[in-house]
Amino acid sequence: MRRIQEPETPIDYVQMDGLAVMKIVKHCHEECSGNLEVAQGALLGLVVDNRLEITNCFPFPKTYDETIDEEEYQLDMMRRLRRVNVDHYHVGWYQSSDVGSFLSSPLLESQYHYQTSIEESVVLIYDTQKTERGFLTLKAYRLTPQAINMYKEGEFSPDAMRNLKVSYENLLTEVPVIIRNSPLTNILMCQLQEMIPPQQGYNFLDLSTSSVLEGHLRSLMEHVDDLNQEAIKFNRYQHAVIRQSQDKHRYLQKRNQENQAREAKGEPPLPEEDINKLFRPIMVPPRLMPMIMSGQVDAYSQHISQFCSQSLAKLYIMQSLQDKST
Repeated sequence: MRRIQEPETPIDYVQMDGLAVMKIVKHCHEECSGNLEVAQGALLGLVVDNRLEITNCFPFPKTYDETIDEEEYQLDMMRRLRRVNVDHYHVGWYQSSDVGSFLSSPLLESQYHYQTSIEESVVLIYDTQKTERGFLTLKAYRLTPQAINMYKEGEFSPDAMRNLKVSYENLLTEVPVIIRNSPLTNILMCQLQEMIPPQQGYNFLDLSTSSVLEGHLRSLMEHVDDLNQEAIKFNRYQHAVIRQSQDKHRYLQKRNQENQAREAKGEPPLPEEDINKLFRPIMVPPRLMPMIMSGQVDAYSQHISQFCSQSLAKLYIMQSLQDKST
């Protein structure tokens, strides 16, 4: 694959073929229908100039099938695709998601391994719930240089993250996605659009949005509770550090007083002791999970804000139509 000179931004946008999009949509809806499993698969394509072209894909085997070696399966699939003259270069992976809840520790770790081995790789997130409501949602993400450095060092303490300037806002960067179809496919779609009869009603003005908003708020409340538990753990750690520092200070003061008394009596001072053995350092709780939870809360808040603004616009439109009709 062709490499771009700038390592931080090797690609400007992602161009997907309609065939790859339809395969991803079909696989994700088949896996997610009736259960809560996450659909995952590999993206195939190549890098041309400043764009990443995704021309094909295939699903990963199910995790509970122990008879299949996942790595050998992927190599065999790419080998077979190469035989039939199909793009077989591995350029990333895709995953299904519901209401933007894709941000997790396994996803960040997987994308880190992908980006360190394949520089131009992306993770493609397909939102099944939004697509079922008529809004095709495909977003491509890449880890930022700060997040890659964080995983390289493997240190998730507050000081390390502050030095690297890592937060939930700059963990991932979004890459624009463009869907490309052949001219024959565009002609067919135009013909099909003319053949479809006009709908009697439009879902865009559907006012029954309470169930969707309820699901969003329920998920937001669960993530806020989890984030609150992490905050309580960190507060306990801070109290323990303060208590230990006070104990150290009292111990040193008492030791100095004893040495002064022994010196006044002409006795030798007390032998030196390693204070770290008496007061062992308290383990710092890792801050990666709270940062991921903060990103999830932010994603749900943005979804709720966008959803509420759209619902209010629908209500104002319906109110004006009702006033005119009366």
